[in-house]
Amino acid sequence: MMNRDLPVVRLQGVFKSFGQVRAVQDLDLLVPQGAIYGLLGPNGSGKTTTIRILMGILGADAGEVALLGAPPHKTRQSGVGYLPEERGLYRRMKVMDHLLFLARIRGISRGDAEARARGWLERLELTAWSGRRVEELSKGMQQKVQFIGTILHDPALLILDEPFSGLDPLNQDLLEIIVREFQAQGTTILLSTHLMDQAERLCDRVCLMAGSRKVLDGELRELKRREGRGVVAIDFQGPSHWVNGPEVVSVQSLGHGGEASSHSIRVQLHPGANAQALLVRGVDAGVRIQSFSVVEPRLHEIFVRYVSRNGWE
Repeated sequence: MMNRDLPVVRLQGVFKSFGQVRAVQDLDLLVPQGAIYGLLGPNGSGKTTTIRILMGILGADAGEVALLGAPPHKTRQSGVGYLPEERGLYRRMKVMDHLLFLARIRGISRGDAEARARGWLERLELTAWSGRRVEELSKGMQQKVQFIGTILHDPALLILDEPFSGLDPLNQDLLEIIVREFQAQGTTILLSTHLMDQAERLCDRVCLMAGSRKVLDGELRELKRREGRGVVAIDFQGPSHWVNGPEVVSVQSLGHGGEASSHSIRVQLHPGANAQALLVRGVDAGVRIQSFSVVEPRLHEIFVRYVSRNGWE
């Protein structure tokens, strides 16, 4: 059993390039046991390359990598469940045969594998499809089959790269519930996703990557507290032209009140901007401000702030 004081994932000084392109630079990462850890970032930021390095699919050019306290090649087979961004099912195999194959290469007995597979197929409403070829399933069904294959051996560490891709909202909710259940039983989850709302609901800690580097890392609650100075919620009556000013990054309308002139908005400010300047401008414009408060930012707003601040796409 792994020492609970050791991080489940540890990267130190990891560097990876492809020719002249630097994919990951000077990356340090610690994922504590039992966490749901979000690996976030825009396309091309280095998330998938980082995960492939963790899984030993790619070798780092420099730095140290450990999973469950050992090099990846020693732990990834038995201790890790990996759902890659590129799906890899054998399309002509039947669903149950496919799951049994995946379980057997993990060292699970056939009887145990069948029982586990049938239980998960029922949980994810795929029992009626167990005897069908994978190619006959919809994209969302195939995604659920691959997810089952990832968790059949009850891994200590789950690495999920865009696990909600191709799923409808109901099945996204179901997978969220299952991920939380795994965390409750002590499993550590490393989650890469571009869906900020889901990351915010699920993750205890997050790492934001951009331009191949880590730009933000820590406990989500603490990061939101620290970044909370730049978002203001305002309810007011009157014209709205005054909201647009040099300290404003973006304005989101949350709807109108009972009257056409009533507004409820959420304003994101530039770093270091004075929210009081916005309030004064509203008063000077003659609007009736009913509420004005600095609020906790959403993860999406923090993400946009850091990406746009540095000009990354």
